[in-house]
Amino acid sequence: MKRRTFAILLLLFCGVSARTDDKPSSNPAKEPELRLELLRRVKTDQEARMTLIAWLKEHGEGGTVKLDTLSAERKAEYEKLSGAVKKADQENTDRLGQIVEKHGWPSNTLVGKDGSHAAWLLVQHADANTKFQRKCLDLMAKLSKDEMSQIDLAYLTDRVLLAEGKKQVYGTQFNFTAGKWEPRPLEDSENVDKRRAEVGLKPLAEYVKDLQSLYGSPSKK
Repeated sequence: MKRRTFAILLLLFCGVSARTDDKPSSNPAKEPELRLELLRRVKTDQEARMTLIAWLKEHGEGGTVKLDTLSAERKAEYEKLSGAVKKADQENTDRLGQIVEKHGWPSNTLVGKDGSHAAWLLVQHADANTKFQRKCLDLMAKLSKDEMSQIDLAYLTDRVLLAEGKKQVYGTQFNFTAGKWEPRPLEDSENVDKRRAEVGLKPLAEYVKDLQSLYGSPSKK
């Protein structure tokens, strides 16, 4: 029987914690209460994910865990923690859908740069509704660079393309395979660092080091 594994979502590397406190944005948002709501929702998202990541770091490898090797106690712990992530994702996706329906994509002007970034992280984790992710990506792509982080746009672009069965273009999405981190199917891999630099992303090799730092070095397991 094929072993069941779980891979945590790997999209926590854009300064989320530093950019999602409740301090005023440098440019006042047109919708300050909406901004604060988005930041609070991201805080819930991150707390649930980081708790699960810490557990996976202790009991798994590379952000994955083999469920059929766990004791009943450990499996119950995993199900509780992963359930909290799924619950947060569902609630945040539902609410973000309402926000987008009313306001369009939450831009820098509407909710501040940190609020717009928070909205991005919520849709990045809306994998249960890939059509909604595509809708948001299309809305974001229509905004000017002053209204939308190009790094955020790159991450969601890769996410949506892979969900649609295509290749990613910025190399933001990885799998942990055979003891190492490997980018998921990637278009024109020879020039990926050039494309990453154009939107403000660090080179792919440095991104791999971030993954290893977050989840622990596989060689030390």
